[in-house]
Amino acid sequence: MFETIVQGATLTVVMDRGPVNAINDDWIGALHGVLDRHEADARVRVLRFRSGLKVFSAGAEIDFLVERLSTRAGIDAMIATVRKMQAVYDRIERSPLVSIAEINGAALGGGFELALACDLRVASESATVGLPEARLALLPGAGGSQRLTKLCGAAIARRLILGGEVLDSAEALRLGLVQWVCPAADLPTRSDEVATRVEALPKHTLEANKRCILAAQERDANGSELEVEMTRLLYEHPESMRRLRAFLARRAK
Repeated sequence: MFETIVQGATLTVVMDRGPVNAINDDWIGALHGVLDRHEADARVRVLRFRSGLKVFSAGAEIDFLVERLSTRAGIDAMIATVRKMQAVYDRIERSPLVSIAEINGAALGGGFELALACDLRVASESATVGLPEARLALLPGAGGSQRLTKLCGAAIARRLILGGEVLDSAEALRLGLVQWVCPAADLPTRSDEVATRVEALPKHTLEANKRCILAAQERDANGSELEVEMTRLLYEHPESMRRLRAFLARRAK
């Protein structure tokens, strides 16, 4: 289901649940397991999601949905699954690791919600993204409506969600849903370049900056006060001071 590769400071999670990396309870549990094993590893700074298939992820497993939605008890169980998806995506979003979604094909529904939970998104020119749940008279309940609105604003969220629209990578880039687009053959290299830039930064620094960015998205958070708190922690960290002194010494020459 997931192959994990640690190279340098990057943990690459290769999703390989054929045929389309469909999501069910086992998938969610396995993803929690990956985070349990690697999140606290001091060597790892970057968490990258990559597909070993022709699509990134097509979302929830259809047979799983049909089975769950056929009875009242099944609906209750499906709501529990939605909460589990929310929890694991929240965990990725709030992780001290900087997360990258390497989108090589379709990222739809819960698959795109995974990508939206990541800090950075790199897509191939052949990729497509969307939250088309409304076509099935449903909604993107694993954080999709919330993260897409925070990312691109209510107008874009309404366009995609209420219209059930699926975008090509060029339009996704124009609207800010992904940060980089490249030819499919270049996608691993482009993703590596992004990961390498992040790897060069201290883990504690990345975590502090992530916390401040998240605070800016939360209505009841005091982001300015958190900036002061995180700044003090960084000033007191030996690695931050080492880098700062080295920078100042170079400037003084």
